[in-house]
Amino acid sequence: MRRVLVGIKRVIDYNVRVRVRPDGSGIVTDGVKMSINPFDEIALEEALRIRERGEADEVVAISLGPDDTQQQLRTALAMGADRAILVRTDLAVEPPVVARVMQKLVERESPIIVILGKQAIDDDCNQVGQMLAALWDRPQATCASKIEIKGQTARVTREVDAGLETIEVDLPAVFTADLRLNEPRYVKLPDIMKAKKKPLDVTDLAAIGVAPTERLKVLRYESPPQRQKGVMVKDAAELVAALRQKGLV
Repeated sequence: MRRVLVGIKRVIDYNVRVRVRPDGSGIVTDGVKMSINPFDEIALEEALRIRERGEADEVVAISLGPDDTQQQLRTALAMGADRAILVRTDLAVEPPVVARVMQKLVERESPIIVILGKQAIDDDCNQVGQMLAALWDRPQATCASKIEIKGQTARVTREVDAGLETIEVDLPAVFTADLRLNEPRYVKLPDIMKAKKKPLDVTDLAAIGVAPTERLKVLRYESPPQRQKGVMVKDAAELVAALRQKGLV
């Protein structure tokens, strides 16, 4: 079976204002709306379009996180994924652990494509896709803005600093989705009801065979400094003088 795996991360909704706890120990999440990471939602939409074009047979959504992550996986099923897998953990897993878990699931599911969001909006690491490709020893095409499947190869347009770059990779391969890859579909109520009957398997890190490791320790969280009030200047000379006064010129 031609299978596509899609990585899904549970994050604070991008419309919610993030607040730091008063003691600086973390981010306030109680009562906060959680959603699928926007880049992962784009990755899922692309996987669904690949299947709808007849270039794949099944789309599987995968996530790591607490039991509450099932809500985001149900949303992925409502969008059109065929089934979902939750690797349950209450730990804040780092990219190397996520990549190793994905590798184990790749070995079990034997996909032709793995699609991930290029980064998560909470940590902005942009690492899991590249790490997975290295562990799997398969080609990668990151920051994709267009994906065309042609038999056993894929032509991918990537967004790079200088503009657009088009590469061709052999399948199986790992792709990461950029913002302009597509527009995710709207989830309708009938699809939400149907998603309740779709299979969602729950396992854990021990069953997968991955031991969690902690390489980084966050000592404290702080809100960004309050933005200073702007200053109006009459002309360029006054602007330069103001910049010199602040030591910026």
